[in-house]
Amino acid sequence: MSEKVLMKGNEAFAEAAIRGGCRFYFGYPITPQSEIPEFMSRELPKRGGTFLQAESELGAINMAYGAGAAGGSVFISSSSPGIALMQEGMSFLCSAEVPLVALNVSRGGPGIGGIQPGQADYNQVTRGGGNGDYKIPVLAPASIQEAVDMLYEAAELARKWQNPIMVFADGIMGQMMEPVILPEQKPFTDASDIRAERPWAITGYGDDDTTKNVVKSLRMQPDDLERHVEYLFEKYDRAEKELVRVETQDIEDADIVLVAFGTVARIAREAIEILAERGIKAGLIRPITLWPFPYDAFDGIGDRTKVVISAELSMGQLMQDVKLGVGKRLPVKLINRTGGMIPTSLELADRAEKIYKEVK
Repeated sequence: MSEKVLMKGNEAFAEAAIRGGCRFYFGYPITPQSEIPEFMSRELPKRGGTFLQAESELGAINMAYGAGAAGGSVFISSSSPGIALMQEGMSFLCSAEVPLVALNVSRGGPGIGGIQPGQADYNQVTRGGGNGDYKIPVLAPASIQEAVDMLYEAAELARKWQNPIMVFADGIMGQMMEPVILPEQKPFTDASDIRAERPWAITGYGDDDTTKNVVKSLRMQPDDLERHVEYLFEKYDRAEKELVRVETQDIEDADIVLVAFGTVARIAREAIEILAERGIKAGLIRPITLWPFPYDAFDGIGDRTKVVISAELSMGQLMQDVKLGVGKRLPVKLINRTGGMIPTSLELADRAEKIYKEVK
């Protein structure tokens, strides 16, 4: 078994992407993820990859589009306002079915906001901030190790679904340090193998070919565009069945069920222990995929539960999906902080206890 290595989150994320086979990185520095382009500029060329700092996030996503369309395995990263600038390109990538691994180390907003952690990009990453009908699978790690494992897998997922894959971490995770086990390096795909492994890619004429591939999102004929969108949503329907990931804890006989993802889920686990000492049994639903969202997990909530509480670093964006999962069975309440503020486990437990007593 590999030894654990103490690493800062951002550097572990970058290392995992390289080891997962991502050969090209295009990015622009923005806190709290600036260590990622710094790490990539130093390490990726040593491994035979390419690093390029773009002039902006707009430039980065369109460079990524070009490299991905040519069959390159591409990784990009940014933080909230930077991801916002990339949304047009994300729509293009989804329409053109170009694989991509994207990481959002999110911060507070709206606008420039602050550099402290936040989860208020939830709607942006799960609903899509670009134009048109498209979906992007979103993975939300709760530890650096889980983020490493997700990023290691992400390039393969992106190729399987021919779609961008988003990993949604928060600023705490990018800046903290934890011991991680790093996976083995996957080989980069050689240029000579791209035609065989990615036959859709733009590679020019081959020795025996008389036609070139075209990667595009433009479809001028309405019926052609309608067929394409319907085809994409057949793919998304399959993804909703196959990609859902969720962790549940003691929801069958809980007095309270907390719902949280990322760093807040870790705080929630400690709050559950505090509540247990007070005679209140709490369970947890942790969505690991934010899209597709694990709505079916809420069917496991037992008859003893009096309230479901969405705990998040936003003004209730996660709560909207929680309500869809719960339906009309139970009241859904919100415990939140925003602006970069983070609740302690004691604060979360106190507020949950208060809500429980009000609805009991």
